[in-house]
Amino acid sequence: MAMTLAVISALVFLVIKLPPGDFLTNRIAELRAGGEAASVAKAEMLMGQYGLDRPVWQQYLMWIGAMPGPAGFSGLLQGDWGWSFEYDRPVAEVVGDALWLTLLINLTAVVFVHLVAIPAAIYSATHRHTVGDAIVTVLGYVGLAVPGFLLALILLFYANRWFGLSIGGLYDARFTGKPWDWPKLRSLLAHLVVPTLVIGLGGTAAMIRRMRANLLDELAKPYTVTARAKGLPPLRALLKYPFRMSLNPFVADIGNLLPHLVSGSVLVSLVLSLPTVGPLLLDALRSQDQFMAGFILMFVAVLTLAGMLISDLVLVWLDPRIRMGRR
Repeated sequence: MAMTLAVISALVFLVIKLPPGDFLTNRIAELRAGGEAASVAKAEMLMGQYGLDRPVWQQYLMWIGAMPGPAGFSGLLQGDWGWSFEYDRPVAEVVGDALWLTLLINLTAVVFVHLVAIPAAIYSATHRHTVGDAIVTVLGYVGLAVPGFLLALILLFYANRWFGLSIGGLYDARFTGKPWDWPKLRSLLAHLVVPTLVIGLGGTAAMIRRMRANLLDELAKPYTVTARAKGLPPLRALLKYPFRMSLNPFVADIGNLLPHLVSGSVLVSLVLSLPTVGPLLLDALRSQDQFMAGFILMFVAVLTLAGMLISDLVLVWLDPRIRMGRR
């Protein structure tokens, strides 16, 4: 994982530096055109402070903390996430609340997906060609077909009309900037319902369709027929092996699921005005705020590797045919 992160960090930094110029270079050109000498001096000071006037390979080594900069060793390895030139604040302060709110929203979406999709897929597979199976199938196709931003607008309208929830955000506007207490937490939990449904419904629909197909395939295999012939109770015959084997593709996809929920919900976050890292990443890439964009992309990479590790460990526990070892 460490070697993979090292390679990813180099690629991320290279891609960020590919467009000509950067935030400070563009800003200095604008300020000089406007004749603001004092602001130009401050921008040039920041360029020297963060080593942006050095070669790209030195900038990369200083960014990850493998080479001393003007302030010594101060990079990702030392816990310094850099400075956001657009917000004129440390990256840690800008993404602080957005980071854990992103993890909270995505965690609730993952829990929602599995709590809804697994029972629905089991029912659909064990009641094939029934009215209930047809209803689950139709709902699955609707969930796949409806765009997330459209569903977000519909749910926002009715949540405000029926329950009085404020439009957008993760809590009422009166709690902005205030410390966390029970009323603010209650407002957060109420506002989590809409983004959880919007982000989770697409994944739920896809998971139902895939798991239903996998479970039907496992139920038709000889070992399942033999288990039933030997008198194994139907529920145990379903859950002991076919259900576990049908989970393998979804466990293996955990590594892709976690980062996808972050990067794939940017449009939904913009529509719902969610204070997550998705809109911050979009703004950082648009304005070439390299330290902000680099940290968020590295955060997504860490999520990917953590998901891969979790999926590998769970697969070994879930499937007795998989063993860790050398050939």
